Amino acid sequence: MLKKIGRLFVIKTRFEAYLIIFALALGAMTRGSHYTLQYPGVGGYMLWAATAGAVFLGGAKILDALRYERERDAASRLGQNK
Repeated sequence: MLKKIGRLFVIKTRFEAYLIIFALALGAMTRGSHYTLQYPGVGGYMLWAATAGAVFLGGAKILDALRYERERDAASRLGQNK
């Protein structure tokens, strides 16, 4: 039963990854806009840029991991067919 629940939290497709990245970006930009209000001036905008950069890095890592897993699965299927 726990395996079935655990599979709900696994990103399987690029579409799912894009949805998660979008949600992360939405939250990060909201947090970034709060930073600009809390810290007016250059400091707030630097924190805002840092939240955006974190989403870019995290999103790239998610997409790379999906590609890696797809290639690994394809290689393992090729190895089993021989």
